[in-house]
Amino acid sequence: MKLSKVHVTNFRSVEDSGEFEVGQVLCLVGKNEAGKTAIEQALAGLNPHPSTPVSYDLERDYPRRWLTEYEERHGDEQATVISTKWTLSPEEKAAIAEKIGETAILDQPVKIYRRYVDKEPQWGLPIDFKKAVENLIAMEKLDEEERQPLAKATKTQELIAALGGIKERTQKQQRLLDRVSGYPDKTITGAVTQLLKPSLPQFLYSSHYDRMVGELRLDTYNARKQGQQQPPIQLGEQVFLDFLEYAGTSLEEINAATTYEGLNARCEAASSRITQQLQEYWTQNPTLEIEVRVTKAEPNDPPPFNQGVIARARVKNNLHKLTLPFSERSAGFIWFFSFLVKFSQVRKTGSNLILLLDEPGLTLHGKAQADLLRYFVEKLAPNHQVVFTTHSPFMVPPDDLPSVRIVEDKILQPRPGQFVSEGTKVRDDTMVTDRDTLFPLQGALGYEITQTLFVGKHTLLVEGPGDILYLQAWSSALLRKSRTGLDRRWTICPAGGIDRIQPFVALFAGQKLDIAALSDYAKSDRKKLDVLRQNKVMETERLLTFATILAVDEADIEDVFTPALYASILNQAFNLPAQQQLTADKLMQADTNTTRLVKKAEAYFRTLPPESPEFDHFTPAEWLFRNPGALDGVDAEGVETLQRAELIISALNKILKS
Repeated sequence: MKLSKVHVTNFRSVEDSGEFEVGQVLCLVGKNEAGKTAIEQALAGLNPHPSTPVSYDLERDYPRRWLTEYEERHGDEQATVISTKWTLSPEEKAAIAEKIGETAILDQPVKIYRRYVDKEPQWGLPIDFKKAVENLIAMEKLDEEERQPLAKATKTQELIAALGGIKERTQKQQRLLDRVSGYPDKTITGAVTQLLKPSLPQFLYSSHYDRMVGELRLDTYNARKQGQQQPPIQLGEQVFLDFLEYAGTSLEEINAATTYEGLNARCEAASSRITQQLQEYWTQNPTLEIEVRVTKAEPNDPPPFNQGVIARARVKNNLHKLTLPFSERSAGFIWFFSFLVKFSQVRKTGSNLILLLDEPGLTLHGKAQADLLRYFVEKLAPNHQVVFTTHSPFMVPPDDLPSVRIVEDKILQPRPGQFVSEGTKVRDDTMVTDRDTLFPLQGALGYEITQTLFVGKHTLLVEGPGDILYLQAWSSALLRKSRTGLDRRWTICPAGGIDRIQPFVALFAGQKLDIAALSDYAKSDRKKLDVLRQNKVMETERLLTFATILAVDEADIEDVFTPALYASILNQAFNLPAQQQLTADKLMQADTNTTRLVKKAEAYFRTLPPESPEFDHFTPAEWLFRNPGALDGVDAEGVETLQRAELIISALNKILKS
């Protein structure tokens, strides 16, 4: 059975979550106090694993503001906490078909729910009971006369009653009665439920993740485990034993070693295996190794490690040529390693479990969180469905957004100053929600985009998307005239201006990219350019401005155009009516305090009536890209514009040759 849909109601902050789909891995994203934990705990209570028992308590868990109105809201019905839908495997369908016939199985999911009063999950089965009764009768091969008293039976109780009402039952009728009466609860539902119960996964909920201790006293362990000596075994010590098993050995095998070489061989083999396992998923520092050592206690060590025989885990840093106790590594490393050890044991059990992980990896660096996410997909998901909550961008899988659900406490404002909560909602429309809730998703997407944005070795940073369109339009026009076009090796990326160049270059410093920048330039930008050059963000010859190439004091990309051609592009791009259309003279007179065409255009559009289009930088570039013929004219305006464009493109291409 595989969980396919979940619907939580009447539980803590969740009045009605809405039904949401669950895949092999499900990521619940939301800010603190949104109700992510409530969703997981409600799900865990459906069929909890004994090690993480979760139960429902009406007074504790029912939404507090409605508790006094419980009877009014539910009447004779009991409040449902969790409703789920499950997909049956072919093997499970075959087992049901063997019991009640294939034609009795409806093409619908199994429904399993639990209410506050239920001591175990309640089942809703996709069964056509009338057809099931017919199949049961057919399985016993009753003849027409034997069937006649059963003709009106459409469900189990009616079939039992009809068979019981026959004074002298035939052998076949008696066999059918014995079969059906032997079902749990004397119902087809009971029989099929009994068949499927072992297939229902248990929910293992984890919010507190045990951290492994770095050392364990061996000679007293068995006595402590049996309660003959204090203190009892602690959780961190149990993780240490799991660690030994993860490493391919055990406490018994270590204790059984009778020679130094035998003991040393065990420890070295364990060290080698655990290091290999660690390095597969801890990419933060590939120079680390785990060492397992068993030594006699030293008298000046803190008790209880000053007596007996001690097993220790130490971390060796091959770069710094030293080892440290496991307990002295970073909190993130200890957490990550302990998690790998613990859940490797979960994988080994082969148990039918669904894993519910509440905010895993909080102490980890972003890249380590990405490693943890990879572990979920590669190691846990093949054997278990995994549902985890997070508010970290690095725990959101940007390459699998369909597996992400947004969790938010939905607040309404019916009138100014009045706020009403509808409770926690789970949504799959990941792009429609409030900013705070959306932040982790935006962060994940933003990071992923920055890592995949540059697909070529040679990257050209420009101000905005309009610059890309202008450069492509000029290049195409020049190539149509058999002149110099932009080198195809350039990958153009909008950076957002001079202020953004340094962060962009720093972000991709490790990608071994050849980066150049082409920027607008105003006199106020001089200090910014000087800082970039002084900091050696990139070589001076790779930091270009339109003003430098065009040999003017100030220039934007729009200054490549002649005033008349730019005015014509603006008229058509914004569809200006005849009385508002620009000419070269109107454009030049719009703002006499600047020589920059784009500033003049902004000034002109501010003089237009309110209903007129608002000026922006992108619209003219998009229009030109869609209407390339505007650059094909042989008039002076087109010729001069392409001459300037060729200067820009040649300067860029020259960088690739240097």
